[in-house]
Amino acid sequence: MKRRAVEIGLSRRILVTGGAGFIGSALCLHLVLRGRHRVLNLDKLTYAANPASLAELEGRAGYRLAIADICDQEGVARLISEFRPEIIFHLAAESHVDRSIDGPEAFMQTNIVGTQRLLSATLAYWRGLPAAEASGFRFVHVSTDEVYGSLGPSGLFTEESPYRPNSPYSASKAASDHLAHAWHATYGLPVIISNCSNNYGPRQFPEKLIPHVIIRAIDGDTLPVYGQGLNIRDWLFVEDHVAALVAVAERGQVGEKYNVGGHGERRNFDVVQGICRHLDHRRPLARGSYADRIVFVKDRPGHDLRYAIDPSKSERELGWRPSVDFEAGLAQTIDWYLEHETWWRTILAHGYQPARIGQLADISTR
Repeated sequence: MKRRAVEIGLSRRILVTGGAGFIGSALCLHLVLRGRHRVLNLDKLTYAANPASLAELEGRAGYRLAIADICDQEGVARLISEFRPEIIFHLAAESHVDRSIDGPEAFMQTNIVGTQRLLSATLAYWRGLPAAEASGFRFVHVSTDEVYGSLGPSGLFTEESPYRPNSPYSASKAASDHLAHAWHATYGLPVIISNCSNNYGPRQFPEKLIPHVIIRAIDGDTLPVYGQGLNIRDWLFVEDHVAALVAVAERGQVGEKYNVGGHGERRNFDVVQGICRHLDHRRPLARGSYADRIVFVKDRPGHDLRYAIDPSKSERELGWRPSVDFEAGLAQTIDWYLEHETWWRTILAHGYQPARIGQLADISTR
């Protein structure tokens, strides 16, 4: 069946799973505040979800938060049937590599089992739609470049790169990608898959590198860097990623994959030094530099050396390009954390400790 293009410049009903997380909340804000869409945010509200990130949407008629688990297929099916979405963005996932090393079970359950049950609930709903609505429906599965494994000093991940995941997290996301593709190939569900590079920006949970370093620096702690800080990541500002997801839903071809990257390769050590430079300017210490607190710690087990995305297919076919370069985005991110201490100090007050995890703990009972 030929699929028509989806125009989401007009108000549409859009379901976002994991919409209280970092990327999900940015997507919900974009869809409601800029696009004036009706958004149902389906989120379990696990430790990394934060409804405070969506405070701007409270009381708006076009936004609703439904506290639900994607592993609950019957409950999800009811919500989908009631809301009747025209587009589903699937972002709900356990996402922190270090946590997956210590406790892989939660990653298998949410990222694999949860994705399968969401796909099955969506398929039943899609099959019951009138032909015109079924033709325009889209399921956008949001994934990561980590499914491709590790690059050497040269080369880029493309949509044709083989899957070689090296952590429990990336293995679970690779499996979810394969499930999404299978539900399209086997059942015809109109699925599109996106794989993005490392996101950063405001409202990111402080377990991830950039907010972790910012918060520790503000609080006067040491700034740990794995190994010698030589691992390279391709950084993508979260607002650029959100714009890409909208473009994927609107102009992407059903059954295709789209890599989304920011042309922002940096060594981890250089990222931490960059944070220190910005803080030296924005909140200078009485003596010395924040960089004096950098310490090298034991490397993460199975730490991939380098990720780098080739986003040329997305740029060519979707008309999307990243608009925020890394230095400008990093400055915006640091300013946000400096100006929103209440947001992240509330997370710390509720028990999150920015301590080292993921060191090959005994996982036999996890």
